[in-house]
Amino acid sequence: MEIAAGILLGIGLAASSGFRVFVPLLVTSIASLLGYLQLSPGFEWMGSWIAFSAFLAATIVEIGAYYVPWLDNALDTISGPLAMIAGTVLTASFLTDVSPLLQWTLGIIVGGGTAGIVKVGASAARLTSSATTGGLGNSVVATSENAMSVIMSVLAFLIPVITAFVVILIIFYLIRKFSELKKKKWKFFRQEISGSEIP
Repeated sequence: MEIAAGILLGIGLAASSGFRVFVPLLVTSIASLLGYLQLSPGFEWMGSWIAFSAFLAATIVEIGAYYVPWLDNALDTISGPLAMIAGTVLTASFLTDVSPLLQWTLGIIVGGGTAGIVKVGASAARLTSSATTGGLGNSVVATSENAMSVIMSVLAFLIPVITAFVVILIIFYLIRKFSELKKKKWKFFRQEISGSEIP
């Protein structure tokens, strides 16, 4: 697979892993079993029936666990690093005919970075839902994340250029929102400090 195509596909699937860790791995395994894609050397195991069975079981457990009120927020903490690992592995698995150094560097930066940013955004949405609805709205958030993960994983294979473009827009939006939130918190902190100094 050409490096540009591998990166585009990796971006879409890495973003999907930011919503659900195992869904894009499962979709990749299915695509490989159907002969739709060629994985880079060393990653052929992802296209085995054993890997498919493991990813399918893990996907079912992960999706179901996000509907348990007290478990969903705890899973966000655990799945953050896992999403970045999945994004890294997925991106690296599509980069054929490149040196291992470039393969893993791009995997970490493109795949891991994309998955991490999307995961932070998804976690923020869940925390907001927990704070504003007492956790009652978390099932809606979970369903939305499930749908986004499946749709984005499939579209990453069908229309990788458009999917990657949409993901990049989402990333820029999230970075902007995080930056605005950080500025508001810093401004509030400075006002509190200034107010406390007034006799």
